[in-house]
Amino acid sequence: MTKNNTFTVGVCLAIVGICMFSAKAVLVKLAYRYEVSSTHLLLFRMLFSLPFYLVIAFIKKPLSTYDRSAKDYAWVGLMGFVGYYLASYFDFVGLQYIKAGLERIILFVYPTLVVLISWVFLKKKATSSQLWAIALTYLGVCIAFWNEPKFSGEDTALGGFFVFLSALTYAAYLVGSGFLIPKFGVVVFTSYAMIVSCVCVFLHYFITDRGDITVYDEHVYLYGFLMAIFCTIIPSYLVSAAIQKLGASTFAVFGSLGPFSTIFLAFVFLEERLVWLQFLGAMVVILGVYFVGKAKKKTE
Repeated sequence: MTKNNTFTVGVCLAIVGICMFSAKAVLVKLAYRYEVSSTHLLLFRMLFSLPFYLVIAFIKKPLSTYDRSAKDYAWVGLMGFVGYYLASYFDFVGLQYIKAGLERIILFVYPTLVVLISWVFLKKKATSSQLWAIALTYLGVCIAFWNEPKFSGEDTALGGFFVFLSALTYAAYLVGSGFLIPKFGVVVFTSYAMIVSCVCVFLHYFITDRGDITVYDEHVYLYGFLMAIFCTIIPSYLVSAAIQKLGASTFAVFGSLGPFSTIFLAFVFLEERLVWLQFLGAMVVILGVYFVGKAKKKTE
């Protein structure tokens, strides 16, 4: 496959994966109408997902072209814990307090966090252009949230904080997966990381909750199943494949579709309305992330 073809395939995988992931927020909000807890809803998502990942991990073997140490497997475990357990849990908690559209606007700052994490921990230089673009991105978030507490209550800030933690942990996962995927292969790495995250969710439930999970309306289990298949399993492999073909920084640029996809789906299925100030904030965030990606390419 030529370099151009690889890039095109990577872009297609990124777009489909991002749009599928973005639908998760809408399904979560729909499930919350039936008074399900965030822990139980996340548990349903992972319960339906785990069998698929176990089967795929059993069938597929790691790439034979690389030597993998115990440290590499430990990193995979850490990425599963951070990227799909913590990021998902923080996101589910945050969605209890804010709109799906606003959630996606905050999550979309993760490319800026990829740059900052790479700068701090990997010693990759961040240019002044990138730093200005990052500042512009967070200005957009502030604009989007400017009057929201008046409409949704003071818990909006708490919800925004949890979603930001989700963006931070997901960014850490993207940075880490960039050097681990070549050692294991896309499918194997994703399967291992997701199995770890499933185990973490189960432990979370048994340690902190242990509530009855059989008492909910049938719609809750349906939404959990849909999240597992269309917002977890399929996009997790698509995103990992896109990262492999594009790199974490380039992949992050295409995430601009995420906010628009979520806002549209939330409008259709949740009847959410974002005021003009929030749309302005979304556009500023997307513009800032675009400049972050553009500045990143110049330094590579």
